Amino acid sequence: MKAVIIGAGPAGLTAAYELLKHSDIHPVVIEESDEVGGISKTLVHHGNRIDLGGHRFFSKSARVMQWWQDMLPLQGAPSCDDLLLGRKKDLPPDGPDPENTDAVMLIRQRVSRIYFSRRFFDYPVSLRWQTIRNMGFANTLKVGAGYLFSVCFKRKENSLEDFYINRFGKPLYRMFFEDYTQKVWGLHPSQVDADWGSQRVKGLSLMNFFVAFVRKMIPISKQKNVETSLIEQFIYPKYGPGQLWETVAERVRKSGGEIRLGCRVTQINTDAGRIHSVTVTHGGATETITCDYLLSSMPVKDLTVSLRGMDIPDTIKNIAKNLPYRDFITVGLLVNKLQISNRTKIKTVNQIIPDTWVYIQERDVRIGRLQVFNNWSPYMVKDYRNTVWLGLEYFCTEGDELWDMPDTAFIQMAIDELVRMQIIRREDVRNAVRIRVKKAYPAYYGAYRQMNQLTAFLNSIANLYCIGRNGQHRYNNMDHSMLTAMTAVESILGKKDKSKIWEVNTESNYHENTNTNE
Repeated sequence: MKAVIIGAGPAGLTAAYELLKHSDIHPVVIEESDEVGGISKTLVHHGNRIDLGGHRFFSKSARVMQWWQDMLPLQGAPSCDDLLLGRKKDLPPDGPDPENTDAVMLIRQRVSRIYFSRRFFDYPVSLRWQTIRNMGFANTLKVGAGYLFSVCFKRKENSLEDFYINRFGKPLYRMFFEDYTQKVWGLHPSQVDADWGSQRVKGLSLMNFFVAFVRKMIPISKQKNVETSLIEQFIYPKYGPGQLWETVAERVRKSGGEIRLGCRVTQINTDAGRIHSVTVTHGGATETITCDYLLSSMPVKDLTVSLRGMDIPDTIKNIAKNLPYRDFITVGLLVNKLQISNRTKIKTVNQIIPDTWVYIQERDVRIGRLQVFNNWSPYMVKDYRNTVWLGLEYFCTEGDELWDMPDTAFIQMAIDELVRMQIIRREDVRNAVRIRVKKAYPAYYGAYRQMNQLTAFLNSIANLYCIGRNGQHRYNNMDHSMLTAMTAVESILGKKDKSKIWEVNTESNYHENTNTNE
C-alpha cells in the first residue's frame, strides 16, 4: 500500500517516518520547494545560518521530546527528563567546544524580553524593581488596578482583544499586546478571533506570570508544569532546526521512503468519496501517482481547489477561497556589535544581550521581533566571537507595500529602524539578506469563522488526513504539527479515530495524554 504525503515540513516528514517505523505502507513525500523542513528549515547566507521565525524545541509531550532526541544526540544529558525537570545545563559561556562533535542537540537558556520606550521589560512581566522603574510607579498602579478589574468583571470573549484583557487587564494589554498583535495580523485585536489566543497562549495570564516568577526561585520546579511560552530552557540543534529535518529526511530515504523535491501538486483525483491518485508537475513533466492514503500539509485553500472528481458545494469553495493568511519577511543582518549591552546576570560571549529574540513594541517602527542567532546556537554564526548575526522579522500580506518593496529598499528600511531604536550603528553593518515566506501564519478572522464547515467536508473524504499548520489552518507549534502526523498514522493503523487529528492543541491536557509513557 502507498501513502502520498504532501509537504516535507515537520508534519510531512514525521508522518513518513512513523509510517515506515510502524507499518508496511510505502510513503511518497511530495515537496514543491527544493529543500526539506518547510518553515522549520535552516537557510545559510555567507556561512551564517537563519532560523525562520525561531523554533524552540520544547514540548509537554514526552513522546515528541524523545523523538527529537532519538534523531539527534542531546548534549550532556542521558534523556530529555533533564529538560522537563528543569535541570540546568548549557554551553560554557565562552562558546562552543570545537572538539565536541557528538553533541548535536544543545540545551539553551530561554531569554525573551520586550523592547518598549527604548527599555527592556522582562517577559513574562516580572515584579522586579527594574520593571516598576521602567514602567513608572503611576503606570504600575494603573496596571494592577486594571488587572483586578478584569478579574472581577470578565468580558465575553468574542475577540482576541477580549481574551487578552480578561487575562492581563486593559492597561497592560494596551501597553504590551495591542500594537504588537496588530503588527502580526494587520488588523486590530478586536477583529481577530479569540481562538488564536486559546490555541497559542491559552495558559498565559498576569497571575501565571507571577507564578512563573515565583517558580524561578524554587530549585525543584518542573518545566513540564509550566506554560510552554514561559519555559526557561529548551533544546536546539547545533546548526538550526533544518539540521533535524535533514536528518529525518535521510532516515526516511534509507528506510525505503521516497522524497520528491521540486514537485508541485496540481490535482488530487477522487472517485466515490476516496482519493485514488495525485497529479504532480516536475520540470515541465506531469506525472500521476496512485495512492491508498493521502496525508496533506498543503494549505487547505490550495487542497480544496485541487480536488477533482467530486461535487464541492459552493459554500465550501467560498470558505476555502477566502481563508486568510499572513506572510512573513526576515532580514538577516550581520553587524560588528550592538549598541545595547548586556546588563543582566547571564554570561554571554562579548557581553551581547542574552535574548534569543526580542519583542519590539515601539510604535514608530514596523519590525515585530528581533532574533539574535548567536544566542540560539554559536554554531549558527560563522564568526560568533567578533560578529552578531540578527534576524529582523516583519509581518505582511502578499502583495502589500512591505511584500512588494524592492530588496535594497527593504533592507535599508530595516537598518534605519534599528539605528533609530539605538540598537545598532549604521557603520557596523557588514552584510544583509532579505527572505520572503508565503502563508507563514494561518489567520483567525474572516472565513476562518466558518472553518468547522470546511473541516467536516474534508473529514468526509475517507482516506484524506489533514496534518500540520497549513494542513489544518491552525497556528500550531512544531510539536503540535508533529503530533497531528503521529495521530494521523495511528488513525490509518486503526488505533485512533480520525477526528482525533483535529483535537491536537485544542484539549488542554492533550500533550500529557497522547501516549501511555507520558
